[in-house]
Amino acid sequence: MKTVIMAGGAGTRISGLFPDIPKPLIPIAGVPVLERELLELKEQGFDDVILTVSHMADAITAHFGDGSRLGIRLSYFVEKTPLGNAGALFELKDSLTDDFLLLNADTVYNVDFNRFVAFHRAKGGLATLFTHPNSHPYDSGLIVADNNHAVERWYTGEEERPRYYKNRVNAGLHVLSKALIGKRPDTPRVDLDRQLLKPLAGTGKMFCYDSPEYVKDMGTPERFEAVCRDYASGQIEEKNLRHKQKAIFIDRDGTINRYGGFVRSTDAFVLEENAAEAIRMVNASGYLAVVITNQPVIARGEVTEEGLTEIHNKMETLLGEAGAYLDAIYYCPHHPDKGFAGEIPSLKIVCECRKPKPGMLHMAENDLNIDLSASWMIGDEMNDILAGKAAGTRTGWIRREKKEPEHTPDLTGDDLLDVVTKILEGDKN
Repeated sequence: MKTVIMAGGAGTRISGLFPDIPKPLIPIAGVPVLERELLELKEQGFDDVILTVSHMADAITAHFGDGSRLGIRLSYFVEKTPLGNAGALFELKDSLTDDFLLLNADTVYNVDFNRFVAFHRAKGGLATLFTHPNSHPYDSGLIVADNNHAVERWYTGEEERPRYYKNRVNAGLHVLSKALIGKRPDTPRVDLDRQLLKPLAGTGKMFCYDSPEYVKDMGTPERFEAVCRDYASGQIEEKNLRHKQKAIFIDRDGTINRYGGFVRSTDAFVLEENAAEAIRMVNASGYLAVVITNQPVIARGEVTEEGLTEIHNKMETLLGEAGAYLDAIYYCPHHPDKGFAGEIPSLKIVCECRKPKPGMLHMAENDLNIDLSASWMIGDEMNDILAGKAAGTRTGWIRREKKEPEHTPDLTGDDLLDVVTKILEGDKN
């Protein structure tokens, strides 16, 4: 499979730090960022690469040559005049494979590309976007998808968006079908997002691949420094889903949001005071932040699936505004007891996912390659502690009204922030 890497940008926001170096050659721990990415691609079997270059092209071609030094086949397309970030694809069409990777050289990433490509091929669409949550969704391009991951809507940074939204951001990594590169738009420059991809929203031909793996723009001095810290800590490599992940599983009601009975509307959802700070700490720690919640209101007919999605969108919006994010949300819609007006009979069952059973934790384990023995389950009910123990995680219990736990957790705390702080402090010792 061909890989096309767009490496022609001038990198104006970071040029103050590196005025004489093209952005793809900016070093992280002494090695150019693009070189790290090419080596990662080669390790995963993607060794046939085309670089599209423009700004300081001679420096890039001189550094990499034909790629033999890195063990890859490397060719170039030099833009003599600006073609936009997709114009070169039409010039390269005859050189592309039926499916190909399209990546950005100004983004630091370390992902399982084979897993990404397999998802694309299973869906059979024209395009698959790599999507993830981030700490600033309010100024990022947001993707809305259905339960099959087909993209329904695409909100660019300048567009008005819904009041509450899922923190699913377009990361700028793509698997594309050659069939997408048909007739060239009649404009001097071709914009990938606005002219080729966004028009596919709602057609069932474009999908999003949600992943917690490391993808970060290093285009500003502040973000570059953050990337360097992440590299030094090992977090960039560790987040690759080829490696086992560790997670902090978090109950929702009474842990992230204030407990006052079942939450049946967005108005009733209120974040706990320190919840966003706790989740920010999880995000920075290398643990995944994964919500595990029983939602019997679905089976009881008191909240629809769409209503629950809106409640969770409010949770993600509020957390995002505070610079925190969740890597995944799992909920159990079942309830074994019958006799509720409006209940849904097909959901009134004894299931394997409702806590204290560990089914949701095992779903996350399979989806995200999680090492449960290196993970934690935090909640304010004994069902949370029992589910964690059944799955093989360590457990953290939030005291409510100072009652004593019926089963011994590994640690206790006053709220989510207290428990997360104790977990992370324990990791240092």
